[in-house]
Order: sequence, then structure tokens, then C-alpha cells
Amino acid sequence: MHILFAASECAPYIKTGGLGDVIGALPKALKKQQTGVSVVLPKYEDLPFKYKQQLTYMTSIEVPVGWRKQFCGIEKLVDNGINYYFLDNEYYFKRHGSYGYFDDGERFAFFSRAVLEALPYLEEKPDIIHCHDWQTGPISVLLKSHFSNHPFYRNVKTVFTIHNLRYQGVFPKSVLSELLDLSELYFHMDALEFYGNVSYLKAGLAFSDYLTTVSPSYAGEIQTGYYGEQLDGFLRKRSNRLQGIINGVDYEVYNPRLDSSLFKPYQTYAGKVENKRKLQEDLHLPVNDEIPVISMVTRLVEQKGIDLVLRVFHEIMSQHVQLVILGTGDAHYESALRDLAAQYPDKVSVQTYFDEQLSRRIYAGSDLFLMPSQFEPCGIGQLIALRYGTLPIVRETGGLRDTVIPYNEFTNEGNGFSFTNYNAHDMLYTIERAVSLYRFQPKKWQNLAERAMRFDYSWDASSQAYIKLYESLVETTAVPAF
Repeated sequence: MHILFAASECAPYIKTGGLGDVIGALPKALKKQQTGVSVVLPKYEDLPFKYKQQLTYMTSIEVPVGWRKQFCGIEKLVDNGINYYFLDNEYYFKRHGSYGYFDDGERFAFFSRAVLEALPYLEEKPDIIHCHDWQTGPISVLLKSHFSNHPFYRNVKTVFTIHNLRYQGVFPKSVLSELLDLSELYFHMDALEFYGNVSYLKAGLAFSDYLTTVSPSYAGEIQTGYYGEQLDGFLRKRSNRLQGIINGVDYEVYNPRLDSSLFKPYQTYAGKVENKRKLQEDLHLPVNDEIPVISMVTRLVEQKGIDLVLRVFHEIMSQHVQLVILGTGDAHYESALRDLAAQYPDKVSVQTYFDEQLSRRIYAGSDLFLMPSQFEPCGIGQLIALRYGTLPIVRETGGLRDTVIPYNEFTNEGNGFSFTNYNAHDMLYTIERAVSLYRFQPKKWQNLAERAMRFDYSWDASSQAYIKLYESLVETTAVPAF
């Protein structure tokens, strides 16, 4: 059995968010389980030079994009025994950044078709193409519409994973014929039509053989009106082919005992305290073990609950805590947080950029990690925080509910703190409860932090769930013997 991952990003080659982490880690976990796996990606201009040097040219092909034929170079890089294929077209991908261009509909129509056209030239024929998010949504429909009669493609199945239902790749109806070479027969409510437009994500939902999303709770949530982004009815219709599998964290990449980004690698609570002091010093905050450090490493967007933080910011400060925020996002959030940091120079550090090394130091040097998300398909921040012994404060939604076990002072169970309603004062009460435990029961806090570091949220269990899914699909493609 061989699985081909088709995605628009993959750490460490190109990463804009959690999708890149998943595509960087899950294939490696599958490889460890003796499952054949390879990855296909666009060759972006931003691919670091050190990786461009490692690429080997395989061949070039022509890819239909509607009525046009476009060049596609196929290049390969081998890492950890996995083949990573990069599809090259300078017109579409020789530009900075991955998304946000006026012609994204054409760029990822090309990429989706190019993945399929490239299959006969890859070293391994896949049994399953595992597609991720809207950028690869068209692969499933193109496979069924344009390749179903070709013997090479006949038994190839598709899995489509929703990483965030809010981002759907919606384009004008004209892309149906002009870019995807599909007829009007595919423009209806059970296919690609979405309120008069074409949705690439819906193409994946409608035509893939199986659907997954990144946590069990999110799989249920997206079938409701509140979380369903106007696709809840369609997802309920396909619920018998939808499964939530929780994301993991690459424990080789995120390992406090070996992480060279930290001020000092550690494996005990005492080592974590040393990192906290260095972080306070580095961010020009008073160095004081008794002051709890609350951190956020996040995109500064509505989804992440920034409005809740702003609503009770001064009340949080009255708890005599230090707040460290790292991230970029909407300009009005960045501006508001910078203004508040200026009001509290001895209590608040706000960095409106992203720095991987600093993010690791924040995970390691914080006492609490705040994720009050409006919705969260899985979330990786809380998993990294636990790995580094930092207790999460989360809203009970999606993957946050599946991974953070609320602390129970009576049974001493749990690994963090949570609140249910999307409400600023519910969040504030939960912060107060966590800060009180930190201040008045330091021994219990230390035990909780050390327990958090022992929780296993690696990819081991999740990769086995994917293998079970893949095997069930491959079995249905078996050709009977005569």
C-alpha cells in the first residue's frame, strides 16, 4: 500500500500554519509504521535555497488547464526515506507567499490537475491520494471525470482532509469550464455549486472516497449550523464517510530535552524555571518566579478569541501576571495589543511578527498557554505547550476539547484548564482559577507541569488510525481473481 500526500504546504519546506506541520509530520509517522508514503507539493519561490540545491530533475510534462496546456516540471527531494515531489511552473509559483493572489483559482486548478498528470512519472504508484484542504479539493473530481477510464488510474482512491472549513476556495462559476474542464453536469448542490459559485473544498467533500477532519469533536461540530460554514447539511449527508482523527505533534521536532532553540534544554520542572527566568529577562520583564507568565503564540484573527482577551485585558492585568503574545494577523488587533503593551511595559510583551526560535522559548518559559478560540479544528499550540510543561487554558471547542483535560482539584486529574461558553468573563474566571493554583499550591503546580510533559500527543496513535482507514479503502479496490 502506498499513499501520496497532495498538499499546498509542508514543513520545513513551506509553512504558513498548522497544515504545514501536519504534512511535515504525518508522512514520517506513517513511514515508521512501514507504510509507503510520498508527498507532492508546489515548487514555490520561497522554498529555501538549501532545499532547492537538493532537488533532482525527473522530467517535464504538459498539463491541461481548461483549453490551455501548461508546462510542469517534476523534481524530487528525498528526506528520511520519503520522496517529496515538487511541481514546477514559474508562471504560477515563482512569486513570494503561497496564497492570496487574484489567480489562486487558476494556480490550484493547475496544481490539482498536475498531481494527477504526474502520477505515471513518479517512482511509486499510489493506491490512495490523500488530499488536504481546498487547494487540492479538485483532485477528486478531476480523477473521476477525466481519468476514470484510464487503466492506470482505475483503482486509485482519494481521501480528503478538512483542516479548517472556513477556508473554502470559492471562485466564479466560469472556473468550472475554463480551468477545470468540467461540464454543467458538475454544477449542482450535490457537486461543486456553492451559492452560485464553485467551491474547491466542496469538490473534495463531494467526490472523495472518504473524508476526515482533524479532531473527533470538530467532525461533529461542522455538521451543525454554527460551525458548518453553510456546508453542515452537505456534511451531514456524507457523515457515514466522515471521521475525525486528532492531529499529533512531531516529538522529534518539539522535544524540550533536545531543543537547541531554548535558552537551555530541560527535562525537569527546575529546568523549565530556568527558561522562564531567561525569557523574562530577554523580553525586558521583571524576573520573578512568583509571577505567572501567560502566553499566546497565535494568529491575531477573530477565530483565535482575541476579542475575549481585549474585552477583559485590564482585569487580567489586575491578577499580577505577565502576558507574552507572539503573532501576526489583522491590523486592528496588532495595533490594539501594541497600545496595551505600552500601557503595561512591566507586565506585557507583544511581538507582532513571527519567529520560530522565540516561539519555542515562549512555550518553554511560560506557565500558562492561553487559547480562547471561537472555534479550533484541532489546534497545535496546546499540544506543544503540554510537551513543554506549560498548562493550557482553552475554550472547549474542537480539538481543544479533545486534548485538554480540565483540572479537577478533588481527584487531581487533568492537564489544563477550560471554559465552555465563548464569553470573556468565563475566560477570566478560568484564568483566575489557574493563577490561584499557581500561587497557592506550588507543589501541586509542579506535579501538573511534569505530568503534562509525560502526556503522549505524538503522531503514533493517529497514524495508526489513518492506516486502518487506508487499508479499508484499499480492500475495496481489490480485483477479484478469475
